[in-house]
Amino acid sequence: MDMSQINRLDDFRWQLTTGKHPIILFGTKELIASMDNKVREQIENVAKLPGLVGPAMTMPDAHWGYGFPIGGVAAFDPNEGGIISAGGVGFDISCGVRCLRTNLFLPDILNQLETIAEKLFLSVPAGVGQEGFIRLKMHELDEVMLGGAKWAIDQGYGEMKALAYIEEHGCMLGADPHSVSDHAKKRQLNEMGTLGSGNHYLEVEVVEKIYDPIAAAAFGIEEGQIIIAIHCGSRGLGHQIGSDYLVQLAKSAKRLGIHLPDRELACAPILSEEGQQYLGAMRAGINCALANRQIIAALTERALTELFGTMQMETIYDVSHNTCKEEEHVVDGVRRDLYVHRKGATRALPPDHVLLPDRYRTVGQPVFIGGSMGTGSYLLAGNVGNPAFASASHGAGRQMSRSQALKKWRGRELIDELAQKGIYIRSNTMRGVAEEAPGAYKDVELVAYATEAANLARRVAFLRPLACVKG
Repeated sequence: MDMSQINRLDDFRWQLTTGKHPIILFGTKELIASMDNKVREQIENVAKLPGLVGPAMTMPDAHWGYGFPIGGVAAFDPNEGGIISAGGVGFDISCGVRCLRTNLFLPDILNQLETIAEKLFLSVPAGVGQEGFIRLKMHELDEVMLGGAKWAIDQGYGEMKALAYIEEHGCMLGADPHSVSDHAKKRQLNEMGTLGSGNHYLEVEVVEKIYDPIAAAAFGIEEGQIIIAIHCGSRGLGHQIGSDYLVQLAKSAKRLGIHLPDRELACAPILSEEGQQYLGAMRAGINCALANRQIIAALTERALTELFGTMQMETIYDVSHNTCKEEEHVVDGVRRDLYVHRKGATRALPPDHVLLPDRYRTVGQPVFIGGSMGTGSYLLAGNVGNPAFASASHGAGRQMSRSQALKKWRGRELIDELAQKGIYIRSNTMRGVAEEAPGAYKDVELVAYATEAANLARRVAFLRPLACVKG
């Protein structure tokens, strides 16, 4: 990205001024300069949308996406013509991470890492169009879309105590299965309990380093402990909802005279009929994703129990990073109800927030920045004074396209190289492994550092990968 026309506010905040609303880019100069100019173009277009409140923003891991840049954050006021955009949520609605702690430590599993990788690979289906072990009828899928993680628990996948540590207590209110097309539903009937493809993963990790002992104690983690991370979303259902509503919202924008700076930003006023329909469908997609991660967590626990006998696995937190949610925020000293789009950005509630479980009230919400296989991930906590509507980075962020990665790496070679480092990968496709090569992503350490330095969230622990199932 050309830095000559970007104003430096400090070492971790950079400003563009285009029209009525400023644009804030969070990150180091190195991270901002390395971003594609398309990121700038996309966030400038977001700043032109009706009803925007405050700046349009990008997180330190931002990269080119569809509509919004991935890592884009923007808030809209429904009472000022504020819009909702499917391109500001993404196709994988409620893609997110569930992070779980176990009572296992590195010496307990060190000699069985390859066995663990194979066991999890056989227990949790992964890949494009991959079907799971669960077969649903249409009316049952409607129940999933209304019940979220609670539905999954009612079916025997996990325990109710997990709900306290899931965003929205595992169930997003306002979901409307009737606003979801039959085509979208049919795509999901056999996909519950599956990982999907691309950058989704099920990973076994070890707590390598603690940065914040007080927050780590609240999260129930310590050095050497084994952590499980599940990164996935709403699968075919969410993708089809996104595809369906891009068309419908584009028609709505044209009918209502909304100028779209980019057709990928198809949108409708939040309070319009079309806006409300998309909200209902999107919330149904969120519940599908929350149920999906709940099922995968239970399948993972069953698999590890078969290997290690009696063990404990508890949810640290489950949070999405592709959503639009109604939230209360203080803007210029005034409390306002806003709809916050987070496209590839994680909600990061501060200490003492009313939505936090008691366990985290004094330290803030757990935030997960996932790296690519082979590099490691970070567990962070939300901060007071977050300048981005309580949002933070969600991952390392791509620095190379999938097609570029395919030209540079071979999947089999990567798997062998990582195995030499003690990291065992299992995947249905060597092509997918090559596309997700560690070198195709930004430096996760730099992203986590910039996230902390910009006061978006503070680092609690570094997690080193040991075994990873990829789609």
